[in-house]
Amino acid sequence: MTAVDVLIPTCNRPTALAVTLTSLIAQTFQNFRIIISDQTEDTNPLETGEVQAVLRVLAAHGHEVVLHKHLPRLGIAEQRQFLLDQASATYVLYLDDDLILEANLTQHLVRTIQTEGCGFVGSAPHGLSFRCDVRSHEQAIEFWQGAVQPEVVKPDTPQWERWRLHNAANLYHVQQRLGLAAADPQTYKVAWVAGCVLYDLEKLRSIGGFNFWRDLPPAHGGEDVRVQLLLMARYGGCGIIPSGAYHQEVPTTIRDRAVAADHAIDWSSVQSVSRR
Repeated sequence: MTAVDVLIPTCNRPTALAVTLTSLIAQTFQNFRIIISDQTEDTNPLETGEVQAVLRVLAAHGHEVVLHKHLPRLGIAEQRQFLLDQASATYVLYLDDDLILEANLTQHLVRTIQTEGCGFVGSAPHGLSFRCDVRSHEQAIEFWQGAVQPEVVKPDTPQWERWRLHNAANLYHVQQRLGLAAADPQTYKVAWVAGCVLYDLEKLRSIGGFNFWRDLPPAHGGEDVRVQLLLMARYGGCGIIPSGAYHQEVPTTIRDRAVAADHAIDWSSVQSVSRR
């Protein structure tokens, strides 16, 4: 049985997508399938030479690759739900289409979620164009002492300020300063993680996945924040450091985020339930 379905939403980024896919070829963890959903309206990036070349190598390594042209564009939450509906593996790894991954990253994510039994484990991407921009005031980190536990993280609380750790190259500077071993990642507390997140499939579906897309206009963001806040409250979630993920830092294809999906959470119904 396939252990991980790698879910990649993409739009008009053939070169960046090819680089991301290339990172999957050399992963030390190889029990995965790749599902790509493209929402480019006027061209077909999945048919470009650079993408097709990488897909052929992945197929030669024994990986099933499933390609979808998914239109019309109804917002990123709907795109993520469409991908989730295609998944059947134990875990789903949502990857943005503009990342570079170190070879052992998937293995570390899978090992961590199996050990912790939590809802998600994220690897926050570094933006190395900020490598010389050291922001000490944004580098506070809270390591989990013992097992990852459920917790409620809300806006306008001290826990919400954890998002600053994922700015620029802050996480990279922390792991360099602490001299953390790449072979032994540690778990830490998060507000949310963007870009590279491994979810327990059944736990993600138990909170409704991204089905709230129907309540949002297409111009929105924060969909991953919303599901992670709900998963943390029920099952717990964490980040790992060292990260092993890097931004390609290409321009965003989601320019209009007029509505923040995470602002629509009914917090009165969200409670943290301790796991034993």
